Amino acid sequence: MDRFDYIIIGAGSAGCVLAARLTEDPSVKVLLLEAGTKDNSLMVRMPAGVGQLLPTKNTYNWGFWTEEEPNLENRKMWWPRGKGWGGSSSINGMIYIRGHARDYDQWRQMGLEGWAYKDVLPYFKRSESLEGGGDQWHGGSGPLKVSKASDPNPIYKATIEAGRQAGFKVTSDFNGFQQEGWGPYQLTIHDGERWSAARGYLHPALNRPNLTCVTDARTTRILVENGKAVGVEYADEKTKTRKTAQAGREVLLCAGAVQSPQILQLSGIGDPEELARHGIAVVHPLKGVGQNLQDHLDVTMSWECPQPITIFSQRKGIKTLFVGLNYMLFKQGIGRRQFLESGAFLKSRPDLDRPDLQIHCVLAVMQNHGKTQVQKDGFTFHVCQLRPESRGRVGLKSADPFEDPAIHANYLATEEDRRALRELSLIHI
Repeated sequence: MDRFDYIIIGAGSAGCVLAARLTEDPSVKVLLLEAGTKDNSLMVRMPAGVGQLLPTKNTYNWGFWTEEEPNLENRKMWWPRGKGWGGSSSINGMIYIRGHARDYDQWRQMGLEGWAYKDVLPYFKRSESLEGGGDQWHGGSGPLKVSKASDPNPIYKATIEAGRQAGFKVTSDFNGFQQEGWGPYQLTIHDGERWSAARGYLHPALNRPNLTCVTDARTTRILVENGKAVGVEYADEKTKTRKTAQAGREVLLCAGAVQSPQILQLSGIGDPEELARHGIAVVHPLKGVGQNLQDHLDVTMSWECPQPITIFSQRKGIKTLFVGLNYMLFKQGIGRRQFLESGAFLKSRPDLDRPDLQIHCVLAVMQNHGKTQVQKDGFTFHVCQLRPESRGRVGLKSADPFEDPAIHANYLATEEDRRALRELSLIHI
């Protein structure tokens, strides 16, 4: 059995940061386990590749579906999740957004010491390297590269101006003094490349002799002795051969909101009744595992565009080939873009103390969870409710660690959630 001080399960946004920070101490040995592979694909590095990564189940996307959603006419909803170095930061839309300042202050008011906005802002700044340098709200020398919106497409500017004319606020920095309003997004893109957690944190640490990274390593269970996590059992994704590793100090579970509870339950940690249904012996009874799942339901509104200036015309037919070649050979062209550089944070009713709706302006007509891009020029407002009241859960379909988890999002279970999304007429600008 291999022995380490720390074992990190998952090389996503959290796992990459922990691997980098822990191995700064040369006396500490760290094992990083990732079920996916390295992030060396062109589709991951090229910002425009997001259009290929998000809508399909692929090497870098687990491609989950929820169970039938009772408040959505029993539809199953598409749940993309990142797989591989960087996790979801390697397949997401590359928009850099923090929570609203009031979110953190509210957590502090609920008793979470150290989580007020004034407490977390220094850490945001420390992690960030904003294009053009830091200021009161931003860092200028951190590992996470952040750029400013620069696509000259007129639709972005037009949507912001339309919002202003409609009476909404306008902001130049969603992560600065004022989040509410229409404005440009900041992006986790640097020199035309996606800047994921893996690029910012893991890659600079790869040559450290005290860091061991294992890819294609599916965690099958956490090993527990005398009430303490002491190691991990994992299996090769292809051969299913199982190995174990021992942790002298801690096992750090960083498998995301979906697979962290799945791994805990596979390890016998969870609701005894849920575990018994799948023949899993109880190691530690804990009814809350997998409960209180919260997710934003997305709604889209699309319009056709009379001018050939959106993704459809820019990548139509053989142009797609030239987009890839231009990027591979010269790192130029629209391959450097992710096609959603403006948006808004708005209130669904005026008496709220902070926005509860977020909008992304996407330069394509999107349907069917984004899986279908209508073959015509147009753009889409991609809207989500930021603080849903509905609560779901993550369970098991079986005791097989290679089977997808059972995701019950339970969208639109409350009247407030339904009301907020009905108020989309507010943004018909």
